[in-house]
Amino acid sequence: MRAKGEKVQSPSSMKTEAQRVVQAMSPAQKLRAAERLYHSARQLKTAALRAQHPEWSDEAIRQTVREIFLYARS
Repeated sequence: MRAKGEKVQSPSSMKTEAQRVVQAMSPAQKLRAAERLYHSARQLKTAALRAQHPEWSDEAIRQTVREIFLYARS
């Protein structure tokens, strides 16, 4: 619950805050953040595939995640 008189941030102001945080980061910090995001995305995809295909082996899951990220497009 918000405190009395507290303003609600709009999505555009939140984006601006995120941009400020990223702009304040050093190149090394940005690289580490990107690496963490990449590994988190792989972990989430792995978990999703395990939930969708409980019968798949660990190797099948690993191979599918590898292919998904190898051929991903943005």
